[in-house]
Amino acid sequence: MNSKFIVIEGLEGAGKSSAIGAVVDVLRQQGIRDVVLTREPGSTPVAEVLRTLIKDGAGNESVTNLAELLMLYAARVQLVEQVIKPALARGNWVVGDRHDLSTHAYQGAGRGINARFLQALREAVLGNFYPDLTLYLDILPEDGLARVRSRAQPDRIEVQPLAFFERARSGYQSRAAVDERIVTIDASPPLDVVTTVVRARLMEWLRAQTETP
Repeated sequence: MNSKFIVIEGLEGAGKSSAIGAVVDVLRQQGIRDVVLTREPGSTPVAEVLRTLIKDGAGNESVTNLAELLMLYAARVQLVEQVIKPALARGNWVVGDRHDLSTHAYQGAGRGINARFLQALREAVLGNFYPDLTLYLDILPEDGLARVRSRAQPDRIEVQPLAFFERARSGYQSRAAVDERIVTIDASPPLDVVTTVVRARLMEWLRAQTETP
């Protein structure tokens, strides 16, 4: 099977890290050992600097919604061109912690940035580059935030009001409803149950890839 780009998406606290571990395990069990892991924003030197600015800001200067959006796409294009595309060309599989769907959910639905502008920017930066599969972990915002806020100091995204995450979740759900490359998984059960479902859905998808003429 040709190399693929698989992305794990979801709100804070949805269990993305556990799902990524499950995906990598399944791939290795299928004999796919050359797996490259990425995170967004991040995974290149330039993108990691931008990640810090996006997550933590810069001193007392507020980050505007548009500046946040443009930094995300700057980080993303660095990652796609410097890491993801070269890895796929080498025959590596890539498993990503977030990709472009996050921006449509958080900056589009969450921040209220115009959808047409966002889509035009996406097309200008990424063209027709899309993940082969996105596993979207769907969870109530209050449940996910309770998990996150109990274990770490929140960053400037995590301290947004609940309504922001409710809008972001709606953005995720709207996209997932119309894109067959996005598989929705209920992330509200315990993590071991969710990872079992992740494994099963990934295996179904892999079987479908091998059966496709």
